[in-house]
Amino acid sequence: MGNWYGGWSNMMNGSAFREWTLNNGMVNFGGSFVAGMTFGLVILILAVWTLYWKYRALWHAAKHEHKVWFLVLLLVNTLGILEILYLHVFSKYRKN
Repeated sequence: MGNWYGGWSNMMNGSAFREWTLNNGMVNFGGSFVAGMTFGLVILILAVWTLYWKYRALWHAAKHEHKVWFLVLLLVNTLGILEILYLHVFSKYRKN
């Protein structure tokens, strides 16, 4: 007598599930080591870009006591787009 979830367990451990995920790009992202490294490098560059602009915008908002902007910039992540708009459009940022 088998267990009631035997079919699901066999599917998850069997080669059919592995083959399905490999063919649909779920396991081998990009298919090679170089593609994986490239993806990692792109993520790293985007993270550094975001942290740089977030730092500048949060510093400016705190310095000028823009409390609402500070909270919005702290909580919303837009890959630096909102931060750049805040600095150059909304706050009239001037570089000394």
